[in-house]
Amino acid sequence: MEQGTRRRGRGRRAVLGVVTAAALGVAGCDAVGGDSPAPSGTAAQQGRPSPKPTPVWDTSPDSVAAVGDSITTGFDACAVLSDCPEVSWATGGSEQVDSLAVRLLGRAEAAGRSWNYAVTGARMADLPGQMARAVGRSPELVAVMTGANDACRETTSAMTPVADFRADFREAMRTLREALPKTQVYVASVPDLKRLWSQGRSSAMGKQVWKLGICPSMLADPDALDAAATQRRETVHDRVEDYNTVLREVCAEDRRCRSDGGAVHAYRFGTGQLSRWDWFHPSIDGQARLAEIAYRTVTATKP
Repeated sequence: MEQGTRRRGRGRRAVLGVVTAAALGVAGCDAVGGDSPAPSGTAAQQGRPSPKPTPVWDTSPDSVAAVGDSITTGFDACAVLSDCPEVSWATGGSEQVDSLAVRLLGRAEAAGRSWNYAVTGARMADLPGQMARAVGRSPELVAVMTGANDACRETTSAMTPVADFRADFREAMRTLREALPKTQVYVASVPDLKRLWSQGRSSAMGKQVWKLGICPSMLADPDALDAAATQRRETVHDRVEDYNTVLREVCAEDRRCRSDGGAVHAYRFGTGQLSRWDWFHPSIDGQARLAEIAYRTVTATKP
């Protein structure tokens, strides 16, 4: 009888020990405190907000360099057969234009943090050299507009081959990337040269200036509407479209490059947006429209 009582007493104590251990174990799962080790790995990250990734494209770059041709130098916008960089769509300081640089940086800041390396008459083959000069300023954004002079040749057979145009543009991008891997690039499409012809041919003065050698492949014999003249203009128009395809495709290969998606080419320049001296290059108002397109592209949340 006594032995049975002792066995029952030991059994009750054993059961009580198991229950107590179980209770402590449950409490340990519900809370961590004192000297208990903190969770690690995935458990440590749960409940913490993930840091937002740095966006690839900065919509407010702090400096701007421009490369390109006569459109970016403001040619014929202020006076006949003269550059006028003050009204350049890319870097000019004119209040009538509010250039891309002014819109991004403010007028006072743009004067010291924007640079224009465009050259009247430049073609795509000249872009690598211009880009190399722009690299020396370490800009946060490079604005590119070139290609019109590759189509504006003495004859259609003299136009830059599409393969060469592509190779030269890629070389310019490599020149930039080797020195400045994080600099952004805005690429404007080539304007619709055929539309510029159709608008400008209404001006007697404009046609006289065209005879001095402005875009002869498109503008020669501006009133001729025979089959040969029509085919010549169509050939130039098709080549410009090919160039724009190259600009868009090469730009798409670089994650820090944005093209305008053909916006400049699609813009319907009217007589108010064309130079009153040659009725072909952008006027001051035309330069302002180009600045609007560029600013809209650069500051868009998504390309």
